Amino acid sequence: MKALKQSNSTINIPNILSIARILITPFFVILLMKKMFFFALLIFTIAGISDALDGLFARYFNQHTILGSYLDPLADKILLTSAFISLAILKVVPGWLTVIVITRDILILLGIAMVTIMGKKITIKPTLVSKCTTAIQLATIFLILLDNQFAINEIIVLWPLYWITAFLTIISGLYYIVTGLKMLQENAVNNR
Repeated sequence: MKALKQSNSTINIPNILSIARILITPFFVILLMKKMFFFALLIFTIAGISDALDGLFARYFNQHTILGSYLDPLADKILLTSAFISLAILKVVPGWLTVIVITRDILILLGIAMVTIMGKKITIKPTLVSKCTTAIQLATIFLILLDNQFAINEIIVLWPLYWITAFLTIISGLYYIVTGLKMLQENAVNNR
């Protein structure tokens, strides 16, 4: 398997798209708080398209950067965390699902912080399980917003999606916990 080359320029289209996604998140939250779900859906759709495009540009135009490896997942986390928290406050999404999503992200951040404090170098690379988790979380928010416009059958569509989202989020979180514990154990063995 060939290693991906890192682009020298940190200012490129994928990074600009990730930054744009971060910058539109406050507008998305404001629209949610004002219960302007159609416009929130529009902004969320634009954010989702920008997420797909930044990956496409990075791959096909070889514009991978170290900054981008941090910016892209950060933009996703900011958008999704803001969406889940806002929709839980509005009682549109179940609170338990929001707790699962946020807890996983906090555990990942704490794990990265612990490993970094121990002086281990971390390479941020999304795994298949984390990509699937992000995709299902994006789909969940999208369908919730769509439901507020077109009244999707909540019991048939949304509730199974909530459980699938929770399951994948938990599996992803457990994967990162196991990976982090292995890194800590390797560090302890190497320091003996």
